Amino acid sequence: MNNLVGKTEEQPQDELQLVVFFLQGEEFAVDIQKVREVLKLPPITRLPQSLDFIEGVINLRGEVIPVLDLRKRFRLNDAAKGDKARIIIVEIEEGMVGLIVDSVTEVLQLNPSAIEPPPRRLAGTRPEFISGVGKLGNRLIIILHLEKILSTEEQLELEHLQLAESERVALN
Repeated sequence: MNNLVGKTEEQPQDELQLVVFFLQGEEFAVDIQKVREVLKLPPITRLPQSLDFIEGVINLRGEVIPVLDLRKRFRLNDAAKGDKARIIIVEIEEGMVGLIVDSVTEVLQLNPSAIEPPPRRLAGTRPEFISGVGKLGNRLIIILHLEKILSTEEQLELEHLQLAESERVALN
C-alpha cells in the first residue's frame, strides 16, 4: 500500500471509501478522495521556529510538502516512530500535507448510515477535528475532518514555512 492514490475504481454512490490508520491504538480514517499516497517515513527536514506538531518538510518528486505529526496535533503520547509508521499525503485547502500516523491498515467502504455525527462533548478533545464516527461491527472508527486539523492562522504559518523552504531548496 505504499503508493495508494485517491483515484479509485467505481464504488456505489452511497458508500464512503476511507483510508484507515492507527494512532495510539485507536482507529482513525480519512476520505480516500483526499488521499494522494501513503509513504514509508522518508528523511524529514526540520524547520526552525515552527509549531510543535509540524515535524518539518519532505521533498516529494520536487515538491516541498509540510509534514504534521498527528499524535502531537491531537496531544496524544509521543511515541517513537516504528517500522509501520507512515506518512499519508492528503489534500487540505488546495495544498498537500503529510500526516504521520502509527500505521495504515486498510481501505474500507462504509455506508453513510453507519456513520454517527461526532459526540458534542468529549473530554480532552477538540470535536471540530472529527466529522463522524463510523461503526463497523464492534469497531468504532473516528473519521477526521481534514479541513479543521489546521486553523486559518496555522495554515498561513505552514504556507509561509513551506514557501521559505522551497526558496531555500531552489537556491541550493
